[in-house]
Amino acid sequence: MELKRERLEAGSYGMNNHRFFLATLILFSLTSEFPFSIQHAEVKLETQILSNRNSEFSAKTPVSHLLQKSSAQGSQSLDDFMLALIHALTMDNFVPEPSPQAGLNSPIVLNPDDIQKYPDPPEDIAANQPNIPHGKLEMIEYDSKSVGTRRKMQVYTPPGYSSTKKYPVLYLLHGIGGDETEWQRFATPNLLLDNLLAKGKSVPMIIVMPNGRAQKDDRPVGNVYASAPAFAAFENDLLQDVIPTIESRYSVLKDSNHRALAGLSMGGGQSLNFGLSHLDTFAWIGGFSSAPNTKSPKELLPDSSVAKGKLKLLWLSVGKKDGLIRISQGVHAYLKEKEIPHVWNVDGNAHDPTEWRNNLYYFLQQVFVS
Repeated sequence: MELKRERLEAGSYGMNNHRFFLATLILFSLTSEFPFSIQHAEVKLETQILSNRNSEFSAKTPVSHLLQKSSAQGSQSLDDFMLALIHALTMDNFVPEPSPQAGLNSPIVLNPDDIQKYPDPPEDIAANQPNIPHGKLEMIEYDSKSVGTRRKMQVYTPPGYSSTKKYPVLYLLHGIGGDETEWQRFATPNLLLDNLLAKGKSVPMIIVMPNGRAQKDDRPVGNVYASAPAFAAFENDLLQDVIPTIESRYSVLKDSNHRALAGLSMGGGQSLNFGLSHLDTFAWIGGFSSAPNTKSPKELLPDSSVAKGKLKLLWLSVGKKDGLIRISQGVHAYLKEKEIPHVWNVDGNAHDPTEWRNNLYYFLQQVFVS
C-alpha cells in the first residue's frame, strides 16, 4: 500500500520516512495491552496534505479520532488497529475538494452572523455504552436500474425495531472521497443515535448510508474528481432505486414529513441540490460543509414561498476554518434575504470529521420532531 505525499507528525516530531514511522507505531502498540480502547490510547497522530491544506481533513486531524469507536466493543486487536490505521493514512481518505475557482484557496472572511449556535458537544457523544439498547447496522445490496448494476448501502435500524411500527428515514450522504462506509468511519451514526435515544433526545428512526457515486465502478480510488458527474447522477438512483428499496424492505413512513436528507461536503451539496428540488419528497434537509457542487441559491430555491410552506428543517453548518465556507455563507445569505427559516451554525472546526459528527449530533435531535 503506497502512502502518497503526506507528512506525518507524532507530537512535534516530523517524520518523512513513512515505513519507519509505522514501524514505530507497531512497536508502541506491541508494548501496550490489547485489546485496548483507542479512545484512551495516547496516540496523537496528525496529518497534513502537502499539496492542499484545505483537504477533506483539516491540517491537523487526529487519526485517533477517526479510528475511535470503530469496534463494536470499543476496542480492537492489534491487527485490526494497524489495518485501520494504515487505511486512515492512505490517500483514499485524504481527498482535497475540487475546483479552486470555487474559493478553495481564498482567504476566509467571517461575517457578523457567522456564529456558533450550538456548543461543542461532549467528547463521549459517540462512545459505545454497553448498558443501553443498541440498534442494528447492516450492509445490504440492491439492484440499481438507473446505474445498471448491483450496489451497496449501510442501514441502521433503531433498538427494538419492529415491523409492526412505522419509522421515519434519514438518508445520509458521504463526501467525494468516501463511499457507503464513510459516515460510519467518521462519526459512527449508529452509536450517536443509540446514545441519544437512551437519553430520550431523539426520535427512533432508520438511517440509510448509500453510495452517492452513481456509476458501475463506485469505489473511491484513483482520480476521485473524475467521478464528480456520478454524484449528480445519484439523484436518479436515490429517488428511483434507493428510496423504493428501503420502503419495500423496511417498515417506514412514506411521506415527505418522514424523510430527511443530509450529507457532508460533496454529500452536503447533494443534499441541498436534491432535497430542495424535491420538497414533496424531503421536508428535513441538512448540508454540513457543503462542497462546490452546491447549486447557486437561486437555483436551489427559485420560489421561497414553496420552501416556507414545505420545509420542516433546513440545516446549514460549516467550520470557520473551512476554506469552502463561502459556499455555505452564500446559501445562508440568500435564505436570510428571502426570510426562509433555517439553522445556521458556524463552529470552530475546519473541513473535518469533528465538524460533521458534531452537527449530525445536533441534527439528530431536531429531525422528525414536530
